[in-house]
Amino acid sequence: MKSVRVSADIGGTFTDIVVIGDDGTVLVTKIASTPDNYSQGVVDALSQAMRALDIKPEKVTEVSHGFTIASNAILERKGERVALITTEGFRDVLELARIRTPRLYDLYYRKPVPLVERRLRLEVKERMNFQGEVLSALEMADVERASEFLTTEGIQSVAISLIHAYANPDHENRIASFLKRRIPDLSLSVSSSLLPEMGEYERTSTTVINAYVRPVVSSYLTELEQKVEEMGIRVPLTVMQSSGGLAPVKLAAEKPMYCVESGPAAGVVAAFHLGRRLGLGDMITFDMGGTTAKASIIEDGEILRAPEYEVGGGMNVGHRLLKGSGYILRVPTIDLAEVSAGGGSVAWIDKGGALQVGPRSAGAVPGPVCYDKGGSDPTVTDANALLGYLNPDYLLGGAFRLNRSGAARALLDNVGQPLGMDVTEAAYGIHRLVNSNMARAVSAVSQERGRDPRRFTLVAFGGGGPVHAAGLARTLGIERILIPPSPGVFSAFGLLFADVEHHFSRSYLKEFSELDLGRANQMLKDLDDQGRELLLAEGFPQERQETLSQVDMKYLGQTSHLTVNLIQKEFDSTSLAQLGESFQQEHERTYGYRLDAPFQLCGLKIVARGISLESRVPESINSIAPGNKLGPTHRQVFFGSPHEWVPTPIIERSGLAGRPTDGPLIVEEYDSTTLIPPGWQAALDSFNNIALEHV
Repeated sequence: MKSVRVSADIGGTFTDIVVIGDDGTVLVTKIASTPDNYSQGVVDALSQAMRALDIKPEKVTEVSHGFTIASNAILERKGERVALITTEGFRDVLELARIRTPRLYDLYYRKPVPLVERRLRLEVKERMNFQGEVLSALEMADVERASEFLTTEGIQSVAISLIHAYANPDHENRIASFLKRRIPDLSLSVSSSLLPEMGEYERTSTTVINAYVRPVVSSYLTELEQKVEEMGIRVPLTVMQSSGGLAPVKLAAEKPMYCVESGPAAGVVAAFHLGRRLGLGDMITFDMGGTTAKASIIEDGEILRAPEYEVGGGMNVGHRLLKGSGYILRVPTIDLAEVSAGGGSVAWIDKGGALQVGPRSAGAVPGPVCYDKGGSDPTVTDANALLGYLNPDYLLGGAFRLNRSGAARALLDNVGQPLGMDVTEAAYGIHRLVNSNMARAVSAVSQERGRDPRRFTLVAFGGGGPVHAAGLARTLGIERILIPPSPGVFSAFGLLFADVEHHFSRSYLKEFSELDLGRANQMLKDLDDQGRELLLAEGFPQERQETLSQVDMKYLGQTSHLTVNLIQKEFDSTSLAQLGESFQQEHERTYGYRLDAPFQLCGLKIVARGISLESRVPESINSIAPGNKLGPTHRQVFFGSPHEWVPTPIIERSGLAGRPTDGPLIVEEYDSTTLIPPGWQAALDSFNNIALEHV
């Protein structure tokens, strides 16, 4: 090998490393995540992988990273103490939010507590109108007082969000310049540079989230960069964004709002490129890890994206209408639905005597009981081990030996005896319940979007995805499943398949009949130029640049919009007619109807991508993994009624080559296990995927 590309993906339980060599060699490694210092886990896994292939540091040409640092900081309320500077009279925008509740009849529901306490929301006298005209000049005496307050309070991170700053950033820029002179080390997040769009709450919330996680993410990425350099690897580090594109580490540190859903996005990107290679356009992705399960949809060969999402409000079940449980983040993101259903999800009995799974997870520490690392609460992984789905001696090639007797005691004491069940009944109940919970996520991205899941192929990955894929597919009526190579680290492959990508936007509110085509085209060109200039600075010449033009639009009188591609890249009578029809189709797919009403443009967007010289997707994936070969070729596996316990063949993936094989069958690999129940047939396709068909 002359060169290698490396990716590192941090999950709640494991940290995954994938190495792809220029000769086609692929090495995968998983180690337990290190919550006390995630960067150490990345470096340990990377060192282990490089030793296994005898890779010299100078051979590494790329390091890509997906992480959960930002989302964890919000969920655990461990971000930086933040102050907000806003226009006089608007300090309570964060409290008012959208006045929506996800649980209409819950009398005890409380909105999320704002990330900025009220005493740290500072007002300044100034006012712009929606056209950017100054109605009241900025009162610098208020800025002076704010500066003194920030110094007294020891504030290190500040969000600046003034009314209508998207139309004229002058007042925000003057405040930022003043504070930077007075407090040089202050971390500043300015709304007009982060999100120059209408929507005061959305813009303020996004700016505050950026300010809240920026010091945490910046510190983490700086430490990781230093540790990677100390290993002798001196190449640019790139980070996965929520939209599915990569960004340089410097941009990710300055604008971490784009990377809050960094980890989950990578798996969808990997499935997208896999579908392209196979000519498969309609897929539902299903990623089950240690703490959560995520679902997304790829339709007609395109990843579905949302213009915003909520973070920090518990699990997101993907419903477009039930909002208000978290903090709005107005950035483009892969349209994901997420539920608290992972291998580490804890099974428990509620006050009504009903079995529940999650949302609490055993995580990496202490982990499931069967991992023998101090866990005492029964989890989904414990249930799967007791049902015979997992090899007690082969997890991670033998690095994890499962304590089945400890798992059985925990399951019986905490679930079986309270419900009057034996261990097998309790374990199978947990397995089926978690499948039901995960079906909610798949339904959220399919049925709740007006799509019939039965016409899609389910692409299952993550450590637990292939174990649960067939049961989940049966629940939803899906009859075709793909299990990609190295499914347990598949998201880490997505980091190496993705391209560098940047997003730019501007608000422009006009009815179609009132559009100034010249002005709209100039605004679009300005955004396009920004994107191309940034890509050029990052080493992508003009011939390796690609830009996509989009618009946000709605029916006149609606409060929410949809994003539609502008195919011709400029506005004229023909492109407006195409936009109208595209919007009608998307509105009907999303909400189930279309209207005979005027269209209104809300904003303009450019997606700028840097294209690699060579394909980033290998012709095939045949991974090398550490660990031992398989042991026994059969074991007893429980499949429920009417099959109950069945002696089941245990094979490696290569054992499916040649002809389709009927279940029951278990395929064991270093990073995951594929469960093929009775009634399903499995075979290998041209890309080394396991293709399951219901028969």
